Amino acid sequence: MRQTDQTAGRRRGATIIDVARVANVAVGTVSRYINGQTIRRSNREQIERAIQDLGYRRNAAAASIRTDLTHMIGFLVPTFDEFHARMLEHLAHSVRQTGRALLTYCHGGDPRVVAEALDFFAAQRVDALVMDGTAEVYDRVDDLIKHDIPIIFYNNDVRGLAADRVMVENQRASHRIVSHLIDLGHSRIGILTGDPRNSSGIERLAGYEQALSDRGITIDPALAARGNWRMDGGYEATKRLMSLQTPPTAIFSANYGMAVGALSWLKENGRHVPEDISLASFDDVAIFRLYEAGITAVAQPVASIAETITDILVERLTEPSGDATRNVILECDIILRGSTRRIN
Repeated sequence: MRQTDQTAGRRRGATIIDVARVANVAVGTVSRYINGQTIRRSNREQIERAIQDLGYRRNAAAASIRTDLTHMIGFLVPTFDEFHARMLEHLAHSVRQTGRALLTYCHGGDPRVVAEALDFFAAQRVDALVMDGTAEVYDRVDDLIKHDIPIIFYNNDVRGLAADRVMVENQRASHRIVSHLIDLGHSRIGILTGDPRNSSGIERLAGYEQALSDRGITIDPALAARGNWRMDGGYEATKRLMSLQTPPTAIFSANYGMAVGALSWLKENGRHVPEDISLASFDDVAIFRLYEAGITAVAQPVASIAETITDILVERLTEPSGDATRNVILECDIILRGSTRRIN
């Protein structure tokens, strides 16, 4: 799996993450060693060798800046759908391995609730906050950053803030899966789009449009139907696409919820996948494997996202690094199943 890590700010020496990588142990294990906690002898020896090889030196002055740590990490999510529920599961496990706990708040897409959640996390004195970005509370998040609370965005970005980011290659993955549909002979391809305010929605739509343009296919705005990430939105968006005078021969859904909505409409209206229409989705969920044909999908590396976030958290809380921010982009896998077929 390819990972791109772009670090903005001054160059740094070896970090706790480097030590963990060389010692072949978890970052949390290195953190426990540094803080004088008991770890296995074999791990201790590997860590000590790595520290010596890398010339790692803990910044004692920086480490003493935060003496009031609560060992609680805030996790702010818009919903507990399949993707975010899996994120919660993996992140809670990964964070727990470092001796910390996850404090979760679901805002349901309401900016007022997001603001309440940020106040709640501040009152609980969380050490850091992991969140699916929402631009409506830019100033509130910026205020947390100015008060030295590390912020890590995942899934959706809020540009312009001095925060760390762990994202996936939304545009490239969408380009790849739409290109697959084009390779099968489809040129009239519909897309079920998410919220245009979300960076993931913007990037996935851009990947779809780029794939069409790269193959000389004219972009038809009528083939882009907004479903707002929801199952009912996907149902209605599919209805609009299939009601066109010349409906699409294939549909790409920008997330799994809208894809399930599309499947519901197609089933209710006697349309079969892939005999009558091909279907592909961003996000791979268990139900796609259970569907008779199997649904071709983009699989997000949820476990790797959670582990990368945890690594950055540990580094932030043990090795404060000034203005440097980390931007990590993880590659997705394309899972080919029976929901797409070649047309003449």
